[in-house]
Amino acid sequence: MRSGGSGGQVLSSDDQAKLPHREKNATIPAKDRDMGSALRSIYQQTIEEKIPDEMLLLLGKLD
Repeated sequence: MRSGGSGGQVLSSDDQAKLPHREKNATIPAKDRDMGSALRSIYQQTIEEKIPDEMLLLLGKLD
């Protein structure tokens, strides 16, 4: 295993072979599905949030 440029890890084919095999049709437990849905909802709300004018002014000064 080696580190990627952004701090993540890149798995080599040898490392991937060591991972437990997951079936393609494995069911996702309800609590995991609900957690994923909640996280997607929060993410969507965050990216749709308006950027405050004060922040835009500060960012404009960086140019």
